[in-house]
Amino acid sequence: MNKNILIVGVGGQGVMTAAELLARVALASGWDACKTEIAGMSQRGGVVSSQVRIGRQILAS
Repeated sequence: MNKNILIVGVGGQGVMTAAELLARVALASGWDACKTEIAGMSQRGGVVSSQVRIGRQILAS
């Protein structure tokens, strides 16, 4: 069963770093993982979001 995780914050809160770490930990644990990032206006305190999908087999579409 796949798990979808959405991480949201504002610029400078480490959203992209958290998503990267989560994906790397999943891969190191033998799971498949992929992530997407939307930085938007992060340099001006705007919204940053990242989606991480973890599962046995993740297919990109």
